[in-house]
Amino acid sequence: MAKIEAGMEAMLDAYLFESSTLLEQLDEILLRTESAGVFTEEDINEIFRIMHTVKGSSAMMGFESLQQLSHKGEDLFFLIRENKIQDTSFVYDLVFRMSDLFKAEVDQIQNNEDYEPTDFSDIIKELEHGADMLSGKAPMPGGAPGGVPASPDSATNGGSAVGGGSSFGAGYTTVKIMFEHGVEMENLRAFLLLNKIREESEVVEYSPENPDTDPSTAAVIAENGFKVTFKSDDKEAVGKMLETALNIESLEFEDCVDSAPVAAPAAAEVMPDTIEKVSAAEAVHVSAPPPPPPAAVNNAVNAGVSGGGKQSIISVNLAKLDQLHDIVGEIITTESMVISNPELDGLQLESFHKAARELRKLTDELQDTVMSIRMVPLSGPFSKMNRIVRDMKKALNKDVDLVIEGESTEVDKSIVDNLNDPLMHLVRNCMDHGIETDVNARLEKGKPQKATIKLAAVNASGEVIITISDDGRGIDAERVLDKAERNGLLMKPRGDYSEREAQNLILLPGFSTNEQVTEYSGRGVGMDVVKQNIEKCGGSIMVESKFGFGTTFTIKIPLTLAIIEGMEIEVGGTIFTIPISMIKQSFKVTGDQVIRDTQRGEMIMIRGACYPIMRLHERFNIYSEVTEFEDGILLLVETENKSVCLFSDKLIGEQQVVVKPFPTYFSRYNIKGAGLSGCTIMGDGSIALIIDVANLIEG
Repeated sequence: MAKIEAGMEAMLDAYLFESSTLLEQLDEILLRTESAGVFTEEDINEIFRIMHTVKGSSAMMGFESLQQLSHKGEDLFFLIRENKIQDTSFVYDLVFRMSDLFKAEVDQIQNNEDYEPTDFSDIIKELEHGADMLSGKAPMPGGAPGGVPASPDSATNGGSAVGGGSSFGAGYTTVKIMFEHGVEMENLRAFLLLNKIREESEVVEYSPENPDTDPSTAAVIAENGFKVTFKSDDKEAVGKMLETALNIESLEFEDCVDSAPVAAPAAAEVMPDTIEKVSAAEAVHVSAPPPPPPAAVNNAVNAGVSGGGKQSIISVNLAKLDQLHDIVGEIITTESMVISNPELDGLQLESFHKAARELRKLTDELQDTVMSIRMVPLSGPFSKMNRIVRDMKKALNKDVDLVIEGESTEVDKSIVDNLNDPLMHLVRNCMDHGIETDVNARLEKGKPQKATIKLAAVNASGEVIITISDDGRGIDAERVLDKAERNGLLMKPRGDYSEREAQNLILLPGFSTNEQVTEYSGRGVGMDVVKQNIEKCGGSIMVESKFGFGTTFTIKIPLTLAIIEGMEIEVGGTIFTIPISMIKQSFKVTGDQVIRDTQRGEMIMIRGACYPIMRLHERFNIYSEVTEFEDGILLLVETENKSVCLFSDKLIGEQQVVVKPFPTYFSRYNIKGAGLSGCTIMGDGSIALIIDVANLIEG
């Protein structure tokens, strides 16, 4: 994180969080309005709020380049609103680029200790040129005239602040604000108060001007005070608000007289060539909450306060939640060690067992609470895909709709963070590889001219299933096999590969069927990284495609990585844990109930359905004395509509376990592919392996 003054770390964290959130909101508004083809008044007011907030916050934190960037973006929307310009198509690309640069700079601040401000002069010139086009000083794209012609005397027709030569009639009030001696940053304090006054009234002028962008005004304000003229039906409300503000030494109110009535300059009269001096939010009333002053950050950051109500939402550093999560995991492990202590065997401890049951109830509630705190909806990463599809539609000249379903599905925060890159790459893959460029090719197959990419999520059996599908050209299994054969990637004879196995070869490292390197694909990297990132968060990915009609990527991820309800079983002296959510039934059978099929092996009939039997001691190559079905037990497990009966020596019992990942150096052995997802520490200190049912069945 960038180095800042001591004591400002909390403010920087708040700034980074707030800016990132607001820029995501900006992207969503731009995408929605671009699709609708018009900016509503509400949309523009919301964009003003976002621009104004990030501008003020950046100025307060000393990030002048970001403050200037957002100020120029604010100017564009001032012109759009005041001149009621309809042709704003060129604005979207410009503002999206500005937003991307702003987000990249925020990332630099967050991740680079030796942060140096970026020179935004190029994009600022483009934004200024965009403002010139909107104001009529430069031709619009395609030669169309701008929004309004420049007025020769526009420099005298407007301005958000004057030195005090203007006079106003009845209903207008001027207040002179003097700050306490030595308070420092008087200009920013004045700017914050200005925004508060706007919430109660209509500000028509103030002096000195530009307190948010001109640091030299601090000395002027300290010496002469800050004057604001406003119009309000309730002057007392403004006065009460100012009286409660911090670091104010005195307030002097003066009502304007009727003898020299001068109409307040309308916001629309502020001409575009004065934009350098007047920001949109300075010229008109915008209900934009100001950034928190330094003295109040710890009490006000993301407080969710409205109208003086009690605080209901707070922002918590994720590292603290991780620490709390780890502590809960250790409590559960310690509880298991205490209750399972072998020294307690044979003792009649009724009070102890009663207390142990109560402890288990409380730890369960504690775990559920911590889990719920960490759960966040998938709407965040899902909504980002709208922007990717929008940009690629324009770059590739493809007509595509993105359909999103199940975005309210919640998963652990750590998993959501790991999903952004895989989802982005898969959506890009669908856009670039999947959707046809030739519309006629779609029509010939009876598909609609407009293609569709669908992003959906659903909760199922303790895990979340995310599907990314398109109705494009699909995957040619023969072409994939040709490429894999040329690159020496086939692990068995070509004829032994099923169509689905061939399609999943695209997940191998260095595999790409795109012959041309483009901005989006063709470099032979990506899909294997997608698979690795998904597996890092305990998930899996599969590819299913119908050549000529589309492709579906299916991602399965756990709701949480840390704590699960598991059933402990024993196989040849080794303890395994199976997630309870995967177990449908456990039962004992006799040998004569088992069906032996020459092709599919041993099977068992349960309620009219036939299920294969998997002997775990054979699967994991473990010696066990329990080989007869009468001596062991079967567990019917199910995942992805696939079921199998697992044969083990015995059941030990249900246990809440803390999942520990395997060390990274185990990755070379493909343990996950063998059907194991992690391990856990038992009450007696021994280690139990956690079975990955999906991969166990697939393998």
